[in-house]
Amino acid sequence: MRIGIIGAGQLGRMLAEAGHPLGLEFRFYDRVADTPGGQVAPIVTGEFDDHRRLAEFAQGCDVVTFDWENVPVDSLTPIAKRVPVYPQPEILAVAQDRLSEKTLFRELGIPTPGFAPVDHRADLDKALEAFGAPGILKTRRLGYDGKGQARIMKRKEAGAAFDSLAGQALIYEEFVRFTREVSMIAARSISGEIAYYPLSENVHAKGILDETRAPARYPALERQARRHVRAIMQRFGYVGILTVEFFVKDGILLANEMAPRVHNSGHWTIEGAVSSQFENHLRAIGGLPLGLTDARGHSAMVNFVGSMPTRERALAVKGLHFHDYGKREARPGRKLGHATVVASSAKTRDLALVRARRLKK
Repeated sequence: MRIGIIGAGQLGRMLAEAGHPLGLEFRFYDRVADTPGGQVAPIVTGEFDDHRRLAEFAQGCDVVTFDWENVPVDSLTPIAKRVPVYPQPEILAVAQDRLSEKTLFRELGIPTPGFAPVDHRADLDKALEAFGAPGILKTRRLGYDGKGQARIMKRKEAGAAFDSLAGQALIYEEFVRFTREVSMIAARSISGEIAYYPLSENVHAKGILDETRAPARYPALERQARRHVRAIMQRFGYVGILTVEFFVKDGILLANEMAPRVHNSGHWTIEGAVSSQFENHLRAIGGLPLGLTDARGHSAMVNFVGSMPTRERALAVKGLHFHDYGKREARPGRKLGHATVVASSAKTRDLALVRARRLKK
């Protein structure tokens, strides 16, 4: 089986690394060849809106997937008429627009923070009347890892926030004073089989995931998360890995956003689960039985953003699993690698996490 992956970043690379032991073949598509994915499998280069080039890429592939949620849906739709594309372009279209995403959550009975579309300055004033400040003004499309956002702490800051993002479709979201952030990752196969990973607890810094600990032992929250993720999957007949990030407030999950792909908060599953999120995504889209998602112990993952520790220092930390994504250029806000520790107890894990944090400094 040959799997085509549109987008050859670190997520694509880790998909290929998980699939090679299963006897799967891979082909990547990205704008340039010198990418993390291009270092481990053949790559075709071209623009993401070049339909002819994408059609050539898809020839000979048994199934096509993506590692980046901003692939134009118009580029995937023609491919899907010839080769299965999973997750389906329909849900990708919803995930690419924050307003459509939040509206879907509401339709499915999934609680969210308050939100309102903002097309004009007057719309922002109405949203502030409804939800107050603080709040966050966001672009409806293309923003990720904290990009395309302006925080409004007081109403008098609304004008400057709107001007900083003007010219784009926007959404205003109520600020949530949450107690923690968690994510649920699940896989659904072509046959409809669903497998859930343990709930993960996440910490962000400047809008970018900084740390993940799993499993997060909150049974009531886990039941809510499974119910919400299952509702989304059933609505679309979803195939592949789906991730939903939640805020926790007063014992209730508020859906923040979803990602129809493998996710940074699931990197711990490579060493910390029986079958990783990457392997189960491939099993799901390839029509294979899903693997077990049980945790092997207590895991913690730290992201290396903007700079990397030396390989020697990282490997000197006992029990630490080191991942370098092979990116040639380091710059602020860029994810360059991660490290995971897996321990027999939460206490031992947290002690190892302290050592991992030292690498970040």
